[in-house]
Amino acid sequence: MKAWRAGWHAAKIFLSFTVCTLIFYFGLLWMNQEYQNYHKYDEPKGKAVKVYQANSSEVGEQGNDWLKRLLFFFESGE
Repeated sequence: MKAWRAGWHAAKIFLSFTVCTLIFYFGLLWMNQEYQNYHKYDEPKGKAVKVYQANSSEVGEQGNDWLKRLLFFFESGE
């Protein structure tokens, strides 16, 4: 009788673990499906403003622009 009771408790634990694992797995699949359809590189809608705009003096210095940005990155510590 004790062996049957221990087997029943083991089966309940196994069943609850399996159910929780399936819920977690299908939750991850649902989240993946939601974010798969999200287009993060689309054009912004509404009154979006361009953050960076090259000045006329910077247009001729395209060759050193990456070097200036790299040095600024190291100087600012980001």
